[in-house]
Amino acid sequence: MLSLFEIAALLLAISAFFGWFNHVILRLPHTIGLLVMALITSLALLLLEHFVPSLAITDTMQAAIGQIDFYSTVMEGMLAFLLFAGALHVDFDFLKDQKWPITVLATLGVLISTFAVGGGLWYLSGSMGFQIPLAWALVFGALISPTDPVAVLSLLKSVNVPHSLEAKIAGESLFNDGVGVVVFTILLAIALGSGGHGGETSQIEAAHVAELFFVEAGGGAILGLLTGWIAYRAMATMDQYTLEILITLGVVAATYAIALRLHISGPIAVVIAGLLIGNRGARIGMSETTRQHLFEFWELIDEILNSVLFLLIGLEVLILRFDPSLGWLALLCIPLVLVARFIAVSIPIAALSRLRPFSAGAIPVLTWGGLRGGISVALALSLPDNEYKPLILTATYAVVLFSIIVQGLTVTRVINRTVDPTLL
Repeated sequence: MLSLFEIAALLLAISAFFGWFNHVILRLPHTIGLLVMALITSLALLLLEHFVPSLAITDTMQAAIGQIDFYSTVMEGMLAFLLFAGALHVDFDFLKDQKWPITVLATLGVLISTFAVGGGLWYLSGSMGFQIPLAWALVFGALISPTDPVAVLSLLKSVNVPHSLEAKIAGESLFNDGVGVVVFTILLAIALGSGGHGGETSQIEAAHVAELFFVEAGGGAILGLLTGWIAYRAMATMDQYTLEILITLGVVAATYAIALRLHISGPIAVVIAGLLIGNRGARIGMSETTRQHLFEFWELIDEILNSVLFLLIGLEVLILRFDPSLGWLALLCIPLVLVARFIAVSIPIAALSRLRPFSAGAIPVLTWGGLRGGISVALALSLPDNEYKPLILTATYAVVLFSIIVQGLTVTRVINRTVDPTLL
């Protein structure tokens, strides 16, 4: 069994080699290239194991990856730092101008998509002879509906979109994952409470569901405001960039840990803290030297963790056992999720367009640019073992891989075809 240090060393070494190979040979966007290479490597090792079972290299990799709890690594570790790094670099004034579209997309949009995907999967599974209860179909809808902030913010670094549209995409991705995790938690409790059978009534009442939602989301926002304010006020009393960077690290870790302990939304808390420190804190609490060092430090953290996360998504294939009989149903979930995303984007934009104009191409770009990623995979892996988990996990992986690879590589074409070039 490999030690924790050896596993970390292995992942960093593979990330570095794959990153170099992609930069020199494949020339894909960095994170997409890492995912593609990890996926190809995983499939190649599995084929090698099938034909030459005596080789130990596949067993070694499987043992190393198998020691990693993907859910805990992402949701209780990496995500806090990735969300803070993303929020730190976002101009709050930029988001404030688009506050209503972002709020509606990150809340109503997630709910619309959750029920559209859940209802669609329930119908498709029944028509194909694998009837999944509606409660569990909605759990899949909840975990796959939020756009992944890690994937989306990484994408925005390599594409050129109008500022107003970029604010909507970035803002939605930063907040809807927190909302999505809350919705997922509630629907999972309902599915478990109903015994997994669509016809039985859950013990969780509607009022309690609403209370859970507002306590988790609202509590996370309040905690983020408090810790972010304390951090930037402390940073305003000094001009030592090394210590101020240490303060931000401590704030991220402490904020997320407190949120987990209090059962409120950690993602929303660190996003709020990051926006506060990166905007108001940067203006009144940091010197120019500190701003430069702090932002460069968090950009580096973002790149390193992004690389490891996308590598892990590809390497997880080594230890997961997908049921081939579920393949067609899983593949049908790809267009299902895209249609649900289109509906979830179109309804809020149609409603808000009466109050404010939207740039041409907003709906197709928001639909195609709504990438899914590691958060969806982590939530799927966190599900308790039951007869429905293999389908949910297989469908999740199908959607995530298509989203990152196909949508990620073609979103620029969608932008060029649908957005007025004078606005770029």
